[in-house]
Amino acid sequence: MNGDIACIGAGYIGGPTMAVIAKMNPGRRVLVVDINAERIAAWNSDNLPVYEPGLDEVVKACRGKNLFFSTDIAGAIKACDMIFVGVNTPTKTFGEGAGYASDLQYWEASARTIAQEANGDKIVVEKSTLPVRTADAMAEVLHTHPEHTFTVLSNPEFLAEGSAITDLLNPDRVLIGGPQTARGRAAVRALVEVYAAWVPRRRIVTTNVWSSELSKLAANAMLAQRISSVNALSALCEATGADIAEVARVMGMDRRIGDKFLRAGPGFGGSCFKKDVLNLVYLCRSYGLEAEADYWEGVIRMNEEQQRRIVARTVKALFNTLANKRIALFGFAFKANTGDTRETPALAVANLLDAERAQLVVTDPKALGNARRDLAHLPHVALEPDPYAAAADADAILVMTEWPCYRELDWGRVYASMRKPALIFDTRNLLDHEALRRIGFRVLAVGRP
Repeated sequence: MNGDIACIGAGYIGGPTMAVIAKMNPGRRVLVVDINAERIAAWNSDNLPVYEPGLDEVVKACRGKNLFFSTDIAGAIKACDMIFVGVNTPTKTFGEGAGYASDLQYWEASARTIAQEANGDKIVVEKSTLPVRTADAMAEVLHTHPEHTFTVLSNPEFLAEGSAITDLLNPDRVLIGGPQTARGRAAVRALVEVYAAWVPRRRIVTTNVWSSELSKLAANAMLAQRISSVNALSALCEATGADIAEVARVMGMDRRIGDKFLRAGPGFGGSCFKKDVLNLVYLCRSYGLEAEADYWEGVIRMNEEQQRRIVARTVKALFNTLANKRIALFGFAFKANTGDTRETPALAVANLLDAERAQLVVTDPKALGNARRDLAHLPHVALEPDPYAAAADADAILVMTEWPCYRELDWGRVYASMRKPALIFDTRNLLDHEALRRIGFRVLAVGRP
């Protein structure tokens, strides 16, 4: 093998992952290709299409040396013996499995392109999140080639947006699944060598392909389930006078439970959690596991209920009407330190507020570009980069994203500019609520009476 690596797909997975692989493997050439010329142009500019802390530095250190971005997909396939596939696999919106199953049209198109353009044997690495046994389907497509052999591996990503570069440089584990054959084991060893350039061998886990594919869905489903569980408890805390922060702290001190993902909030978002849980629901139903499917579907329903409750509490606090009232959403990204708005709770809340005929204004330090696209269907939404301007004349502020900069605002200045009584609903429990009350705010929080 020549050691060079290609990745089809220059999105949130492919760009950062390949940048770190290039940085830690300076002797390998890494080619990132995509049909989207505008996205590739952004990767080659000073304004990258993905915001992640530390990503700029990694890309600029490697780009033009051993990291290259282009639209020449055929050339990259021919030049490299190892090809990652990191294309988008969204939830289907049509046909069989709509609303649950993954839409694999882009993945299949990539597989067919590899088979068409290959000039020798290739190792094909699934990087996209895919249903269990998708590797079999990819192998079937690839094996239509009459001359060359393709070995399909599963190497799911476990990145947390906002800390992706840290996660890549110091991962909890790297998971590689491969066929249990001599050729499959050789391909696994080749991929292990890529990561072993910086990841300790004890953190590189190898399994069969199907265990690897299911492990990604299972990990995200368990994390999503924890968020829905603590949010279900937050509703009970509000009703009884308990404080979810205190309850979560006590639970987290139990070593069997731990304290991760026990922060109440507006619900989970991002590109993976909802999609992967829905995929798990679809898989369970396809194998006749109805009770199991209902269980995982409940995780999604609880997530949606949390966003409905936030709006219902806002309506009640503002005298049971939001018509023509100015509501400012502070934060639109699904979490801090990213511009990603996929499945963000803020969008669901914005839609519900619009249905109440509120006048919305949205502010966010990194996500307004994506917010403009996501909110295009709502004609009465304003986008405002300055949070002070967003708050001016507002009846209420809903803190939707836990950006640290919101802690540093002059909240006395914010209060003075708002209509009275001024409401702040801190859905992230980010701010000092007692200090806000001393200023004069009415304060709502998740999981607190």
